[in-house]
Amino acid sequence: MPDLDPEDVKIVTLARGARLRAHAPHTGVAEGAAVRDADGRTYAGATVENRDPCLTTSALRAAVVAAASSGARAFEAAAVVGGALVSAADVALLREFGVGVPLLLAGDDGVVHHTVTT
Repeated sequence: MPDLDPEDVKIVTLARGARLRAHAPHTGVAEGAAVRDADGRTYAGATVENRDPCLTTSALRAAVVAAASSGARAFEAAAVVGGALVSAADVALLREFGVGVPLLLAGDDGVVHHTVTT
């Protein structure tokens, strides 16, 4: 993967830090995520699991909700670190705030292995 823009490195780093705060006692799949809004502000979130999977909050959803509740209405980029693939529902949520947002997917080590455009 080519070198990342410094601002993208920042959200991957934030996502990696958020992953360390995830609450994943049921699956052990901890994820961290971060988004950068159109004003350059960043927001992070982590997985919060519940025994009932329907009540689990993904890291990406947590980051988007943190941003939206702070007034963000458009995103420049997003990143998810750790875990498995991002669900279609989470991509759809991100897409609600703009089509074409790059979503950086990274392993537990923070190395970006794939980018999805929403």
